[in-house]
Parts: sequence; C-alpha cells; structure tokens
Amino acid sequence: MLKRINVSHIKTGMYIQEFCGSWINHPFWRTRFLLSDPEDLRRIQESSLQEIWIDTERGLDVDAGKACEEAAKSIPPPRQPPARPEIQPTTMRAEVERAAKICARARESVTSMFQEARMGRAIEPEQAIPLINEISDSVMRNPDAFLSLARLKTADNYTYMHSVAVCALMIALARQMHFSDEHIRAAGLAGMFHDVGKMKIPLKILNKNGRLTDEEFDVMKRHPVLGHEILKESSAISAEVLDVCYAHHEKLDGSGYPHGLKSDAISLFARMGAICDVYDAITSQRPYKEGWDPAESLHKMSRWRGHFDMYLFRAFVKSLGIYPVGSLVRLNSGRIGVVTEQSESLLTPKIKVFFSTRGNCRIAPEVVNLARPGCPEKITSREEPENWNFPDLQDLWAIPA
Repeated sequence: MLKRINVSHIKTGMYIQEFCGSWINHPFWRTRFLLSDPEDLRRIQESSLQEIWIDTERGLDVDAGKACEEAAKSIPPPRQPPARPEIQPTTMRAEVERAAKICARARESVTSMFQEARMGRAIEPEQAIPLINEISDSVMRNPDAFLSLARLKTADNYTYMHSVAVCALMIALARQMHFSDEHIRAAGLAGMFHDVGKMKIPLKILNKNGRLTDEEFDVMKRHPVLGHEILKESSAISAEVLDVCYAHHEKLDGSGYPHGLKSDAISLFARMGAICDVYDAITSQRPYKEGWDPAESLHKMSRWRGHFDMYLFRAFVKSLGIYPVGSLVRLNSGRIGVVTEQSESLLTPKIKVFFSTRGNCRIAPEVVNLARPGCPEKITSREEPENWNFPDLQDLWAIPA
C-alpha cells in the first residue's frame, strides 16, 4: 500500500517510493529504495521536503498513533503519463537515418525557439516535450547514432546544435541512472535550454571567430543569469530546467560561475548539466580550436578534480563508453582505427582500422568487432589526432544518413 506521509514520520526500514517535490529540493538521484542508512534519513529530514511516499508492503509502516491524516489512509500514487511503447534496441546503421531526421528537426526547433528569445518573446519549453520524446526514443534504440550526429556542427549552427547535443547527453545520462520517464524528460529539456541565455549576448561576441578577451568573457559569463530570467517568464517551467540553466557552469570546488556555488549547493541536475555541457564543448570543432578526441576528453575530465561530481561522471562514461564513437585508438596489431559503435562491454567497441604503424601507411578500411568471440585484437592505447593529421577522420566514423 502506498502512503504519503510527512517527513517527520519517516524512519529507517521504510521503503521510499517517491519524493514529493522537485529534484532540486533533495540530494538523492534515485527513488524507490529501502531507507536503511541513518545518514540518508538525516539528509531527508534536513532537506526542504515536506512529504514523501512510502510503500508499506516493501518496508515499515508509520508508527501507530503518530500517523497524520494523510498517512493514515491509502492515497493513490501520483499520476504517471500513459505508458509508452517499449523501445527495441537497433544497430547504429539501422538507426542513423531516423536519428538524422530527428536531429534535423531538433536543430530547426531549437533555432526557432532561441530566435524567439532573442527577439524578446516568451518561450515555452514544455512545447518541446514531443521532440524530447523522439530524441529519447532514438537514444534508447541506439545512443551512438543520435549522439554522433549531434556532434557534427558548423560555425553557423554551433550554439543550436550544442543545445541539441547536450539534450541528448542528458537523456543518455539520465537513462544510465535509471531515472523515471518524467525525470528523463526534465533532463532533456534542461539540456536543450541550458544555453538559452546566450540569445541575450551580443552577436559580435557570441559568433566571434577567435578567443574572447577578458572583457568579452565577462559579458559571456552573464548568460546563465540571463537564461534564468528568460525561462522564468514561461508559464510552466520546471525547477530542474531553471536550475541547470542557472548553474551548469558552477563547479564543486566553488571556482565556477555565476555565483561560485560549492558542493551540495549545486543540485543533481545542474551537476549533470555541467558534465554534459563541457564534454560536448571540448569535443566539438570550433572556429578557433580543434575538438578534442572523445576518449582523451573523458580522460582529461576525470583528472579535473573539483570540477565534476565523480559519481555522476562515472555514470556518464558508462553511458558513452570508455572509447566513445569517434575516438582514435591503437590496437595490439599495430593498426590504428576509429571507434564507430559501442558493444555491451565498455572495452570492446567496433573499430574501423585504416592505418598501419608497422608499414607507416594507410590501409584499406576494415571494421573490427572487438566483442566478437575469439577476436585477437584489443585496444592498447588512445591516440591523439593532432599527432597524426588524418584529414578525413570525421568521415571515417560518421555513418552517412
């Protein structure tokens, strides 16, 4: 039986079914767990939560005589959206054409909504939910397809495609952490609108083909606050979307901006947003810098102590793979190739080999499935693209739609 009780009545041994309130109001990334740790009990009681759902068939009930009227009677659980059809996994090649169409629509939609914001018109992020659902379904069928396509950007559409990519990365991370459908949608919306404040940044700064001066960067650092102000004008905006927009540049050690928040002052969703935003930014080609290799980017991010929540970062790596699509790697045979697709194991993706270090020459491209039983090949190292100057590297891993 599900009961909604006041947090003052919770105790260890109860089974937590649902927190009543936004993710921003409590420090837990999961719901539906047995409350067995006194430290978790303390964290709930010290949060701003007022009520909580418990399942008395899977854990303890409230004490007799202490139950408030709400707790004493059975209350139906919170309404859930209608169940959506089960999504079946597909190969990257099977998904890429469908993902390309979704990606194109997403780019057009984000461009339109952001332009509305630039003209001072109110935007309603909730209207993007059907698009979020499409992206989520594509990520569920095969995350490599959509995430790979979203990485492909031009100087003209970088801001918009960056928002599409961060949306997909947030969805993939939320799925990796087994969030509910509701919170997966919230994560996707938060990723899509995290940079909407850039629409209030002068175009000469936003589109500058070079590094920003200190003065220009100070202007750029205002975009989280400006975005927060834009989104607050919406009629039905969730706290998660607002919080990621406002705090995705904050760091756990307090060195971020706009307000130098530290540790627990940064919500779960904002911590997720920080990881997804940085990863897409550093792996993307920009007018003033080459994008970093995906695997090398993950390696570097793992060493930036104080920047990211490392628990979330490990989940992020699992959602992409240790060697994400597009990573340049060396095999034990001496051949060099690029990752084209993941497998069930983080260490055995599919590799398109195209260069022999023993012969120091290009070879006919060949796809090697490291997960194939008996495959003698394995990855021995990451390779930095700038050391090799392969001009067609992107063409080797990007499957044309």
